[in-house]
Amino acid sequence: MSFRGDVVVNGQKTYRAIGLMSGTSMDGVDAALVESDGEGTVRRCGFLSTPYPDDFRARLQSVMGNVGDVPGVASELTERHAEAVSALLNAEGMESTEIDVIGFHGQTVLHEPAQRRTVQIGVPDMLARLTDCPVVFDLRLADVAAGGEGAPLVPVYHRALTRRLGSSAAVLNLGGVGNVTWIDGDGSAGPESMLAFDTGPANALVDDFVRARRGERFDAGGILAAKGRVDEARLADLLSDPYFDRQPPKSLDRDHFARRATIAVSGLSDEDGAALLTAFSAASGALAERWFPHPARQWIACGGGRHNATLMAMLAERLSAPIAPADDLGWNGDAIEAEAFGYLAIRSLQGKPLTFPGTTRAPVPLSGGTLHKPD
Repeated sequence: MSFRGDVVVNGQKTYRAIGLMSGTSMDGVDAALVESDGEGTVRRCGFLSTPYPDDFRARLQSVMGNVGDVPGVASELTERHAEAVSALLNAEGMESTEIDVIGFHGQTVLHEPAQRRTVQIGVPDMLARLTDCPVVFDLRLADVAAGGEGAPLVPVYHRALTRRLGSSAAVLNLGGVGNVTWIDGDGSAGPESMLAFDTGPANALVDDFVRARRGERFDAGGILAAKGRVDEARLADLLSDPYFDRQPPKSLDRDHFARRATIAVSGLSDEDGAALLTAFSAASGALAERWFPHPARQWIACGGGRHNATLMAMLAERLSAPIAPADDLGWNGDAIEAEAFGYLAIRSLQGKPLTFPGTTRAPVPLSGGTLHKPD
């Protein structure tokens, strides 16, 4: 394929990509600019986040389960992603002709890998037309169709970022749903040695709880949870969900625990309910350790949950190795997932694997994504 940009890093021809992410927290569009050869050379360039207004967030929530006005919401979602691309290009002083590809995740509204179904809404042809850039979409579809979990998709990017750490690491993404990537040693063993899976809830349950109880988007800094008391019996009941005994790789729908959580917080104060759900997120993250081939020497937290001081403190109490925010390593902990989808789009163009038996239970390493070119 011909390159729109002309990027050479360390003597290697690289792609310039924009990654777009609208996650399970449904708080907005993250857009990140990366340059990479699709392997270990990664240059993180620019990032911005555009929050959704409350009315659109409500419309987005109304189509969860792939019901309601999915086409209308998908079109508006795509327009908001195009606006994020334009804003990022303006911020970086760049033109669309300098971008090789956009990695477009869309919004997951249904994820049932056991039935070989996953739905990410968005209109990739529309995004390609609005941005005048090639777009790679449906990055989960081939994996799920082949019997994989379709999630998490970010591990191969985590591996690229951690190759120089020199010790085993666990990268814990604290989005709406939590997911972890265990990476052996210095990363030289190859991507097939990775283990990755969804750990359980991260922010979604707490966000939904404080929105319902207090009309707030989230528990900022974990301040509400810090004032509460964790009911250990109720926590034990939450942790009895069969999901935690399933051997990974495995993945979750955003609302897998919603009914159980609603029962668990019944009758609790706002403070105690937030404390319980935050402890549930921390405990489910810590339970992931039992599946690692050997302990991680360090934990790296990324995603919005790392800003929650109460959640981070609860994790530190439960984990067997230190945990630090990704920012301490010089990464932008808010940008990693968006960066990853730019990186994955590059690998998709190259025909390289995005998922592996140890990250999604794919039968073999699989590439994926569909390419949509501007008119």
